[in-house]
Amino acid sequence: MTGSKTDTAKWIRRFQPAPEATARLVCFPHAGGAASYYFSVAKRLAPAIEVLAVQYPGRQDRRTEPCAESVQELAEQVFAQLEPWRAEPLALFGHSMGASVAFEVARLLEASGVQPRALFASGRTAPARTRDEGVHALPDDEFLQALRELDGTESAALESQELMRLALPALRADYRIAETYAYRPGPPLHCPLHVLLGVDDPKVSENEARDWVAHTSGGFRFHPFPGGHFYLNAESDGVLRLIREQLAR
Repeated sequence: MTGSKTDTAKWIRRFQPAPEATARLVCFPHAGGAASYYFSVAKRLAPAIEVLAVQYPGRQDRRTEPCAESVQELAEQVFAQLEPWRAEPLALFGHSMGASVAFEVARLLEASGVQPRALFASGRTAPARTRDEGVHALPDDEFLQALRELDGTESAALESQELMRLALPALRADYRIAETYAYRPGPPLHCPLHVLLGVDDPKVSENEARDWVAHTSGGFRFHPFPGGHFYLNAESDGVLRLIREQLAR
């Protein structure tokens, strides 16, 4: 069992504490991402919605810690850290690899008797449709070029040898567990499931995104947005409006 909410601070970052919030949104970063990706989201959703941004091991202030060996292992670690929050209304948002982690956490929550208010799965194929494109095994130059093409990592960081030397182990580890994620069959979720997709995403087709419908009995909605894999950088207004509207229900 985990202790107090303060004890979970290594894993759960509260950039904009909102003790009077009517909902809390647990946000899961993409491969290579960090909790800080959701800093502006936390500011913009407060005070009605408090963001609990997950900080995975192996990056930033946790860079000396080993990365998880699988999506399921990472989900189990996050689930344990959410123990002090489980009595409160929780919704989950994950982008790319983070959507798979959020889905597995939602399964663990429901198995423990806690139903999330909603799961927002962004930029990710349905659990049973994941595909290993082998990006994690590419030589460094090709691996970094693949990241540039997705336009999700700051270009200055990609060109900095020092920053890349620090970030590359976590990036590779995340890509490996994302690309080799294997869905374990089980009952569908009971919470509402919202799937968000950039219509020009090279990593996810519309059919692969719509197949998420098989993973919930609690209602499914598909939300297309202009843009590619990191559409949410340019479409943040629409994404946050969607979250506000759904969690206000």
